[in-house]
Amino acid sequence: MSKVSKRKHVMNEALGDDYELPKDNQNIVKVVKSKGNNLHEITTPTGEEYLVSMPTKFRKNIWVKRGDYILVEPIPEGDKVKAEIVKIMNKDSIKFYKENNVWPKQLEDNKSENKPNEDLFENTNRKNIITYVSDSDSTSSDQSDSEQEN
Repeated sequence: MSKVSKRKHVMNEALGDDYELPKDNQNIVKVVKSKGNNLHEITTPTGEEYLVSMPTKFRKNIWVKRGDYILVEPIPEGDKVKAEIVKIMNKDSIKFYKENNVWPKQLEDNKSENKPNEDLFENTNRKNIITYVSDSDSTSSDQSDSEQEN
C-alpha cells in the first residue's frame, strides 16, 4: 500500500464519522498537553490525569492538539501510560454523542456552540498590540478646515 493511500485510510478511520457509540470500556477524554514521543496527557471527566499513547498507524498521519477530545481504550499493561487513542473527536461526532446522551456532563464547555470563530485559536507566541487613534488629531484638522473656510 502506498503512503498516500495508507494516509487516506488512516484519516478516514481516525476522523471518519462512523457514528458508533463508545463501548463500555472506552472513555471520552480531553487532551491537556502533548508530552512528546507520541504520548499525550489527558484528563477524564472525573478529573483523573494520565498518559495515553498514539497508535502506530496514526503516527505521522494524525495530530492531536491541546483541548481536543479523544476516545481512548484502556491498556492492561500500563503503569504510566494507561490507555490508547481509538478516535479523535470532531464537531459532528461530539454533536452525535451529545444527542445520544453519551457525552459526559463534566466535559461540557461553557462557551456557546454557535460562535462564528470557534475554530480559530489565539497565537500565544505573539503579543496583542492594540492601537488607539487619538481624537486630538481629528479635532485639530477640523479646526484648521474651519479656519481656512473663514
